[in-house]
Amino acid sequence: MRKVLFIFGQLTDTDVTRLAAIGRRKRVRAGAVLIQEGVPVESLYIVLDGELLVSRKGRSIARVGAGEVVGEMSFIDARPPSATVSAATGAVLYAVEAEKLSRELANNVALAARFYKAIATFLSDRVRKATASDEERTDGSVDELDDNVLDNVDRAGARFDALGRQLLDG
Repeated sequence: MRKVLFIFGQLTDTDVTRLAAIGRRKRVRAGAVLIQEGVPVESLYIVLDGELLVSRKGRSIARVGAGEVVGEMSFIDARPPSATVSAATGAVLYAVEAEKLSRELANNVALAARFYKAIATFLSDRVRKATASDEERTDGSVDELDDNVLDNVDRAGARFDALGRQLLDG
């Protein structure tokens, strides 16, 4: 859930409405492959319901659920993904084609600034967690959210809930 809070905490209500308009709801069955390691990514996904499995070279490395985002790294650096993402269960996703998102961000500089800041923030958080000492992991300091993110958590959660309702009901 942290990823979507980073993103939606930086965006405005209008931004979220715009992103909802260019994306679509996608239902997938358990076992469906969304992202294939080494194959260019066509879409970014936000998990609305269900669970996804992230694997690398056939080895499971993570499970992600509601509020998590996948495909963002390849969107940012335009490199093929380093992992495969498949549906661990039946899932409902918000999918936005990378090409459509790129066009929207190119045409809306303010949205682009907020979007890229949000992506940079949670990628930074991921690196901090990966490089944290055992002490930082134990005392919980590595899991603390930045004050700027905390200020927007309630609003971000409400935006995610609204997007989920809009796409789940549709």
